[in-house]
Amino acid sequence: MIFTNDKAIYVQMADRLCDEILAGTYKADDRIPSVREYAVMLEVNTNTAVKTYELLAREGVIYNKRGLGYFVHPDARKQILERRREEFRSQTLPEMFRQMRLLDIDINEIVKAWEKQ
Repeated sequence: MIFTNDKAIYVQMADRLCDEILAGTYKADDRIPSVREYAVMLEVNTNTAVKTYELLAREGVIYNKRGLGYFVHPDARKQILERRREEFRSQTLPEMFRQMRLLDIDINEIVKAWEKQ
């Protein structure tokens, strides 16, 4: 994984795990890689992976079964979608609209581009 400087590494790792849940790699109640496995997989310090899992557990995306590992919470996908949609509406769209105004891009151009995909 290539990390950027705009967010803490553990947050980027959490985003990646959430992406994997949204993509169906991990479904409700599936076991996810252990903290150590995930750290090795992404070539980061184990403490960074611990922070990632702690963050996701606090947010209710994953839960721990003592002695068995971490699992995807049954409502994780729904929760991630709700949070990301709100972030999109509150952060991405305002910036996109600002750029559209600056560049004089009409909404119809966006609709056409959307339909081509």
